[in-house]
Amino acid sequence: MDAEEPFRLFRSWLTEAEASEPNDPNAMALATVDADGLPDVRMVLLKGADEAGFVFYTNTESAKGDELTANPKAALVFHWKSLRRQIRVRGPVTRVSDAEADAYFQSRPRDSRIGAWASRQSRPLESRFALEKAVATYAAKYAIGEVPRPPHWTGFRIAPVQIEFWQDRPFRLHDRVRFIRTPSGWDKTRLYP
Repeated sequence: MDAEEPFRLFRSWLTEAEASEPNDPNAMALATVDADGLPDVRMVLLKGADEAGFVFYTNTESAKGDELTANPKAALVFHWKSLRRQIRVRGPVTRVSDAEADAYFQSRPRDSRIGAWASRQSRPLESRFALEKAVATYAAKYAIGEVPRPPHWTGFRIAPVQIEFWQDRPFRLHDRVRFIRTPSGWDKTRLYP
């Protein structure tokens, strides 16, 4: 963990995870808070990462969409069990541009794009049949041509103010390094395990 800025180290660890993790090495636990300040956490997939932040996509009418709209701050954790590593990130959240959301949406498989229209994410579902009927309805509606991005579907970017790298070591003497964003760059601090 000799890097002086966190993104090079993140890319290195993600590349190693892509080679070792059997499923979804880009999976991350995303934490938000509801209107009462009660934390909520779920797994989402990282779809972009650079110095501007960490990007994922969702239905803005979902629980996470509502929570991020009301309180645009979040935390996330990557955990790669096979590598015995984790990365924690905290920061403010903004929506990606419409152009970014459109480009990513069009890169998804057609059935996933139909699903984005059909799913009323996080709301009660009376039966599996109701979901399958909604999928069939939107599949028929968009049978010809491109499936446009729904207005309620976009990406969110977490702009990190803090990134912590954790690596397992024998006898619980783990390696921990925390980067905190400052006006002049990143301050790096080694932490006790």
